[in-house]
Amino acid sequence: MRISATIFLTDETITPTRLARELEQRGFAGLYLPEHTHIPVERVTPYPAGGELPPEYGRTLDPFVALGQAAAVTERLGLGTGITLVAQHDPIDLAKQIATVDHLSGGRLTLGLGFGWNVEEAADHGVEWRTRRELVRDRMALMRALWSEEPTAYKGEFGSVRASHAYPKPVRGQRGPRTLVGGAAGPKLFAHICEYADGWLPIGGRGLTESLPVLRAAWADAGRDPAALQIVPYAIFPTPGKLAHYADLGIEEVVVQLPPAGEAEVLRVLDDYAPFQ
Repeated sequence: MRISATIFLTDETITPTRLARELEQRGFAGLYLPEHTHIPVERVTPYPAGGELPPEYGRTLDPFVALGQAAAVTERLGLGTGITLVAQHDPIDLAKQIATVDHLSGGRLTLGLGFGWNVEEAADHGVEWRTRRELVRDRMALMRALWSEEPTAYKGEFGSVRASHAYPKPVRGQRGPRTLVGGAAGPKLFAHICEYADGWLPIGGRGLTESLPVLRAAWADAGRDPAALQIVPYAIFPTPGKLAHYADLGIEEVVVQLPPAGEAEVLRVLDDYAPFQ
C-alpha cells in the first residue's frame, strides 16, 4: 500500500522543500496540501470537527505554490491537493495553475477537489452556496476545454471560454491530472465522482465497508471501468489494523495526517510512521 502524507503547511511550520525531501527520502508516495484562501473572523459556519477552528486554517500556504517548490526538489514524490476549493477560483486561472504544476512535475499531480464547508469563505468569492456543486461541475468542464489538444470553446451555466490557445497541457491531456473528489458519502457526491472524476478522497476513512459497495455500484451503472475506480482515505492516523482493513477493501493508497508543526515535531511523527512504510 502506498503511504502519502498531508499537512497544513503554514508560515509557522516546516517548509515545503524540507518536508518534500524528507518524504521522498523516507519512501512516502506523495504530499497532499489543503486550501483555504482566508477565514472570515465573523463566522456562522461551525467547524465540522467541533469546537474552535484551529489557527492553521487561517494561515495555510497556497497549495500550488507550495507544491511547485516540492516538485522542484524531488523526482518521484506525488503531489496533490486535498482539497482544492474549485468554486472559489477563476477556472481559467486555475486551469493554468493545475496544468503548470503537472507539466513541471512530469505528471505527478493529483487534483483533489471539493465543495467546501465554510459558507462565509465561499461567499466572499461570490459563491452561492446552494449551487456550489453545479458550479464545480461547470468549472471542471471549462478547464477541460482549455486542456483540449485543439482550441475548444465551452459555454456552461456558470461560465464560458472562447476557443483558445492554452499551454502547457496536463500530462494526461484533456482529462487533466488524476482527479479525486472529497466529501461525505451520499448520492450527490457519488454522482459527481462517477461523472468527471477518477475516484473518492474520503476524509478520515470511516464507514467505507458500507459506502464503497454503493459507490462501486453507481460507478458501474455510469459505465465506468470497475478496475479504474480509486479510493484514497485521507487525513488518517494509521494503525496496522486500519491499514489491513483498507487493503481488504482493495484500497491501494492512504494519506496520513501530519501535525501543523515545526521541523522537529514533523520529523518525529514521520519516524513514528516508519513501520507502516
